[in-house]
Amino acid sequence: MTVQITIIGLGQVGTSMGLALAAHTGKIERTGHDKDLSQAQKAKTLGALDRVEHNLPRSVEGADLVILALPMNAIAETLQLIGPDLREGCVVLDTAPYKAPVADWARTHLPAGRHYVGLVPALSPHQITGLERPPHAELFRDGVVGLVNPPGVPSEAVKLASDLVTLLGAQPFFMDISEADSLMASAHLLPQLLSAALLDMTVDFSGWREMRRLAGRPYAAVTLPAASQDTPAGLAQALLSDPQASLAALDAYIQTLAGLRTAIAVSDETELVRRFEQARSGREKWWAERASGDWHKVEFGSGEQPRRPGLFGNWFGREKGK
Repeated sequence: MTVQITIIGLGQVGTSMGLALAAHTGKIERTGHDKDLSQAQKAKTLGALDRVEHNLPRSVEGADLVILALPMNAIAETLQLIGPDLREGCVVLDTAPYKAPVADWARTHLPAGRHYVGLVPALSPHQITGLERPPHAELFRDGVVGLVNPPGVPSEAVKLASDLVTLLGAQPFFMDISEADSLMASAHLLPQLLSAALLDMTVDFSGWREMRRLAGRPYAAVTLPAASQDTPAGLAQALLSDPQASLAALDAYIQTLAGLRTAIAVSDETELVRRFEQARSGREKWWAERASGDWHKVEFGSGEQPRRPGLFGNWFGREKGK
C-alpha cells in the first residue's frame, strides 16, 4: 500500500526531504504545499514532489504523514488549519528548533487519534558547510535526526517517524523534549543570535563605510547564520517560545565573553592563548567526529549499528483497514 506523505513548506529542508524520498516513489506518494506557489512548482520541477496542492487543508486529506518544514511562527496557525482534515492515525512531524511549544500547539489543535512527533534534523556531515546550497537529496545523508515524542504518542507513530528518518539516509536519535530544547538553544539559536548581534553592531557603526571593504572570511562566516537560517519572525518566535532556555544559553555565552574581556583587560596573554587553544582543539575534535557521521563508533568504539528492517511495516494497512 502506498504511503501518502505531505510536505508543507518547500524551502531547502522540505524540498530536500522530498528529493531524498524520490528513490522510494513506488511505496510513497509525495504531496507538497507552500504559500509561495512558485516555490511549490519549483520543488515539483526538481522532482521532489509527485503533485502540488495549492489548498492547504486539501493537501493533507488522506495523508498518513505530514511534515511541517516551516518557520516557528507559522506552525501554530498551520496546525489549526489542517487539524480538521487530518485522517485518524495521521502522524504530524515538524522541523522547528524548539519542541515544547510545538507539542503544546499539537495538543491544542490536533483532534484525538492524530499524533505529533518532533524532528530535530542535522545536516549530513558532507553537507554541513552547504547552508546556502539549493535543495538536494543528500542533505541528510549519514547525518542524525533527533526524534522527540511527547508522552502518550503510540509506538507505531514513533516507529513511522524513525523509518522516515532512515529513508532520508540519516540515523534516528531519540531525545527528551526538554533536553532537545536546551541543546538547540545553544547549537542552533545562539549562533543566529550572535550573528545578528554582530551585524547590528557593525552595519550601523560609524566606520562601516570603510569596514565593509575590509570585512573578509571571518566576518562572512560569523554573519552567515543570520542570513541563511530561520526567518527573522521565526527566529524571534523560537527565542521567545522558551525564554528560559534562550536566556540560559545567552547568559552562558555572556559569561564566557566576560572571561575573555577580563583576560584582555589585565593583559593575560597566557590565559588568552589557553582559551584559544582549547577552543581550536575542541572544534577540531568535534569536526572530525561530525565529519565521520558514525556516532556509534565515536561513542562505543564500533561502527556496526543495526538497522531495523521493515520500513513503515504494515502499520498503515492496519490503520486504514479499521
